[in-house]
Amino acid sequence: MTSTVLVIGANRGIGLELARELKKRGHDVVATCRETSDALEALEVEVHRGVDVTDDTSVTALRKALAGRVLDGLIVNSGILRRTSLDPLDLATVREELEVNAIGPLRVVGALHDLVGDGGKVAILTSRMGSIADNSSGGMYGYRMSKAA
Repeated sequence: MTSTVLVIGANRGIGLELARELKKRGHDVVATCRETSDALEALEVEVHRGVDVTDDTSVTALRKALAGRVLDGLIVNSGILRRTSLDPLDLATVREELEVNAIGPLRVVGALHDLVGDGGKVAILTSRMGSIADNSSGGMYGYRMSKAA
């Protein structure tokens, strides 16, 4: 029996590569994105476009679209990085990073966790930039906060 894995945030980068590798290993992949990419479409997996982890309506619509499905894996990869500094401090950008990187994954898991079957796994990707101990480069404080949350 083939397993089904949902990858949230799969249009590029790590999410795209996770989707590609999962498909290569024989999993049925369901991928989401705010905006698709040629690379994601080329994978020929099931794609749900317009999914925004900061928007309750968007996540609820995804939940309805997946109703009745059983997931063996849920990978929340969505995230943003804005290059910010303390001078000048742009709190709107910091809030955006917190909403996408910290609150968004919780919103997604809260809406979809009951679709994950017995023995299924939920993974939320973060970044080593969220590490308090590993901050040799400084900067990007909003991103660091959001990934540490």
